[in-house]
Amino acid sequence: MTGYAAIVLAGGAARRMGGADKPDLLVGGRPMRDRVLDAVADAAARVLVGPPRPVPEDVRSTRESPPGGGPVAAVAAGLALLPPGTTVVAVLAGDLPLLTRPAIGALRERLAEPGVDGACYVDDEGRRQTLCGVWRVPVLRAAVDRLAAARGGSVDGASLRALLDGLAVHEVHWSGDGPPPWFDCDTDEDVRRAEEWTR
Repeated sequence: MTGYAAIVLAGGAARRMGGADKPDLLVGGRPMRDRVLDAVADAAARVLVGPPRPVPEDVRSTRESPPGGGPVAAVAAGLALLPPGTTVVAVLAGDLPLLTRPAIGALRERLAEPGVDGACYVDDEGRRQTLCGVWRVPVLRAAVDRLAAARGGSVDGASLRALLDGLAVHEVHWSGDGPPPWFDCDTDEDVRRAEEWTR
């Protein structure tokens, strides 16, 4: 599994942080979204989904429809920009400042196992971190289509849980060096913790 793509979800309002644009917040002197994009720098294609913002030349950007339509709408928008023939995609939140290339590699290794539709990390309490995972593109596209059909043609406001329902997901516990790659920043305290880990 040498080639894969990445979709980074960088939309949504950080209500617990006063409406701040979370992916733009700095951790270790760099925007969190840039740190996520760095973790997938070896991807054959990278797509950033969210409000318009400057992106590296080799990163495509788009917006979910409707704007603010939620993570499933963002995944659908990202899938639409993947090159033909893409078989594997990492779907990542834009506020994962501790994500690393080895952490993505570990997920891709698990996805290579037979009968697996996707692989994502789980935290210490067993909760799936579905926005820190890798997925088979045909399966994910089919899941979006099924969910849209069940909802009258739209995935606006649909949940990730509904999207992934019925998929064979390999749950991965982080056993590598360093902090958990799935750590996301929902509060100012989370950002401070991430800063401490990057020192």
